[in-house]
Amino acid sequence: MDTQALALSLKLAVGTALVLLPLAVLAGRALAWRRFAGKPAVEALLALPLVLPPTVLGYYLLVTFAPTSPLGQFYQSIVGTTLAFSFEGLLVASVIANIPFAVQPAQRGFESIATEVREAAWLCGMSGWRAFWRVELPLAWPGLLTALVLTFAHTLGEFGVVLMVGGNIPGETRTAAIAIYDRAQALDDRAAGVMAATLLAISFVAIAIVYWLDRARRPHG
Repeated sequence: MDTQALALSLKLAVGTALVLLPLAVLAGRALAWRRFAGKPAVEALLALPLVLPPTVLGYYLLVTFAPTSPLGQFYQSIVGTTLAFSFEGLLVASVIANIPFAVQPAQRGFESIATEVREAAWLCGMSGWRAFWRVELPLAWPGLLTALVLTFAHTLGEFGVVLMVGGNIPGETRTAAIAIYDRAQALDDRAAGVMAATLLAISFVAIAIVYWLDRARRPHG
């Protein structure tokens, strides 16, 4: 059992989910209620990581993060290290790859709030900010929770983007998914099986919690 790789995967999954949650709230709310020219194009762009092969997305991100690219040169001049083949680059790539898993459930959560509810909050004298905290977020929380869990679970098992952008550096970019691949290549079925079962169990528990909470909030009858 490669505990170092598992710990790195958990760190990456938690970091990605925490970074994407506020972005998902802002983007999901805007897409749910605002009408503007080019909205279908924006939604399609945000959903693109769902249909792009991970290696294709990983390749373009690797080119963007390379030390010879403008972004790579700027990052290296500020931090002193390269963005590619680093945990920081892995985190940025993971955030980009998981945008649809965070934004789409958040958007559905805000879309489920009836317009009359928002208008009633305004008529009661609530400011837009107060209505957001007291009315919108409590009603949209199932979608936000789904976004959080899906992002976490998908990041935990991500392979293609992680391998392309981060490589396989122990303690830095070697995640559990890459460790499983390495063990399988080495015909170490026991180690690969233990790690695969661990990721399966963590993902199952995370998704089961979402379904349990969603069922608990529904009125019985």
